[in-house]
Amino acid sequence: MKHWKEALLLFALILTLAGCGGRQADVQQQTEAQEQDVAQPEPAEPKYLPETSGNQTDEEQNGEDAEDAAAKKAAQEEKLRAMLAGMTLEEKVGQLFFVRCPQSGAADKIAQYHLGGVLLSPRDYKDSADNWLSAEQFSGKLETYQLTAAYDTGIPLFIGSVEEGGSVTYASRNPNLFPEPSKSPQELYRAGGMGSVVNDAAQKNDLLFHYGINVNFAPVCDVSTDPNDFIYERSFGANAAETMAYAASVVSVMNGEHVAAVLKHFPGYGNNAQTREGLVVDERSIEWFQKSDLIPFMGGIRAGAPFVLVSHNVVKCMDAALPASLSPIVHQALRDMGFEGIALADDLSVEALGACAAEGSVAVQALRAGNDMIVTSDFEAQISEILDAVRGGALDESAVNAACLRVLRVKMQQGLLKI
Repeated sequence: MKHWKEALLLFALILTLAGCGGRQADVQQQTEAQEQDVAQPEPAEPKYLPETSGNQTDEEQNGEDAEDAAAKKAAQEEKLRAMLAGMTLEEKVGQLFFVRCPQSGAADKIAQYHLGGVLLSPRDYKDSADNWLSAEQFSGKLETYQLTAAYDTGIPLFIGSVEEGGSVTYASRNPNLFPEPSKSPQELYRAGGMGSVVNDAAQKNDLLFHYGINVNFAPVCDVSTDPNDFIYERSFGANAAETMAYAASVVSVMNGEHVAAVLKHFPGYGNNAQTREGLVVDERSIEWFQKSDLIPFMGGIRAGAPFVLVSHNVVKCMDAALPASLSPIVHQALRDMGFEGIALADDLSVEALGACAAEGSVAVQALRAGNDMIVTSDFEAQISEILDAVRGGALDESAVNAACLRVLRVKMQQGLLKI
């Protein structure tokens, strides 16, 4: 792993240089100009000013604030670990699944399997007669899911949707929820620069949160400048530095709207084909990734993204034997970039992954690799496989505990879990 630590030094240099001119500087100037055009309200007079000692320096005050923050963090961590210790194995394993919302009996399955999250599909925005749900109906359905989780484990659900904008967008296609489908980041940028992209992200995620969605599987961090690439129309369509600026800006906005961002698709599609056509082997060099594809992910991580979604591509320069989603090497590379949030395996229902499972269970291998949560439709079988693996000694329960603790920690940080 030595070359990864060396790569981090290269990242720091590239990130420093990224804002030194070109379109990136134009982006910053456009955003600043637009911000100056917006009238800002006068700040309200403070109702209470704390008494301070006349001889206390700023450094002393900052030191005390840091100590208070550290003490609060330690107390919260202790409570999270106590919560984890009180959970059954079934409850802990269930929290590791961010499942595609079942077509029927979703609330019952949330309770039965103690699920950590549900990912909405286009059908979840319609009723059984294929009519768009009203805002009240849609919010009521999501509230039922949360109430079910509350009665079951007391742990709130992640409720996710995919709202990239453009060709991949779900919620905003429902005219009862949004005035129009979300535009792609490229279209928004062409129309109004980064200010337009940021404003759209704020409005879109504010509405998602209002309806009960707390995770948006966006932004796309893949670097693509060739319209012939599979991922191009979903990407920002720009180089690494510009895509980094886009990702960091969107993540910051989403954090402000209390909607968790999912950076995808680590470590980057580039010009490769779609995974569902079979396992794609990425032949690019490690130097290519260091200078391009990994840069936007670093920007999103530094901006505070709680999730990173790991793709199924076989990236030969990192691990020639396993797809990224099942590779401990790729996951260690992600952690070496400073990511402390939830590593999320892309949909394990992809048939081509079956041949990569050493002992027949792709879900068990995904946890061994370092994933904290799993996206899948086949959660009933996969949860059973993980439980059997732990009970039979094939999977150490410590791996389940570590992943579940990270899930609980992010739920607390997102304001879902009150500690």
